Amino acid sequence: MTSLADLSPTRAVGTTDLTVSPLCLGGNVFGWTCDAPTSADVLDAYAAAGGNFVDTADSYSYWVPGHVGGESESIIGDWMAARGNRDEMVIATKVGKHPEAGGTSAANVAASVDGSLRRLRTDRIDLYYAHLDDDSVALEETLGALDAAVRAGKVRYVAASNFSAARLQEALGISGRDGLARFEAIQNQYHLMHRTDYEGEVAEVVAAHGLASFPFYALARGFLTGKYRAGGTIDSPRAVAVEQYAGERGDRVLDALEALAQAHHCTMAEVALAWLLHQPTVTAPIASARSVEQWDGIAGCASVSLGTEDLAVLDEASA
Repeated sequence: MTSLADLSPTRAVGTTDLTVSPLCLGGNVFGWTCDAPTSADVLDAYAAAGGNFVDTADSYSYWVPGHVGGESESIIGDWMAARGNRDEMVIATKVGKHPEAGGTSAANVAASVDGSLRRLRTDRIDLYYAHLDDDSVALEETLGALDAAVRAGKVRYVAASNFSAARLQEALGISGRDGLARFEAIQNQYHLMHRTDYEGEVAEVVAAHGLASFPFYALARGFLTGKYRAGGTIDSPRAVAVEQYAGERGDRVLDALEALAQAHHCTMAEVALAWLLHQPTVTAPIASARSVEQWDGIAGCASVSLGTEDLAVLDEASA
């Protein structure tokens, strides 16, 4: 295992004045597979390692029976209030996927911002994402609503999640033309088992406009940790979702990760996250942990230095 995790904020977010840690802590499990006390423990461990960047959404975790969405935001808000550390943290949340407050219309953005602020127990959101590309609403309306939240001081900067290269480029053009707050970051799925949707056109837009990139599902829903290897039985709600990665390609990737983890004296998960950190357009991958033990298995990723040959091995295995 990596002996020391150093997640001190060193990475700029687009053209903003935000500086974030090289690993973003995902809040999707808070209130779902990770109860409030355990979530606080994970957040404490992350902060103790120097981490300052937490990602959530207004829709987390509406899919749990009895939940209404916003549980993750509430847990994070309660934690910051208890620790008195709001000014030390960079908080990202999202609008658009809540089943009862979906989409990115002006009315929904305005109402959802206020709901997130209330649950997070804060007066501003550092990075506010359109959680999806809502093609039922004109981009001008969505961008105008996000800009209004920035002008009102409720949001510092805005970003996009699950946008194609073409729509991201179109949004940036509209913002420039109309003098609106522009997307400063992109959050799309990108990891060793899912490369083609990001590499190429999306990465080119990110590079051309100086955007930050925060890949989600950075560990392929846990597959890249190695715990779902054939023959094993795992008690996890994500077990079914990772079946798509099983097979010859998945085995090649896991074998490569295992060999490199042994060579670098770290975990397979840390190697997978380090691979993302070595990609030229990636600012910080997003990874979650439902226990402090799981956190310990990813905490040292920024300290793993992969050489040219290491990266080539992973590139070839995941091709």
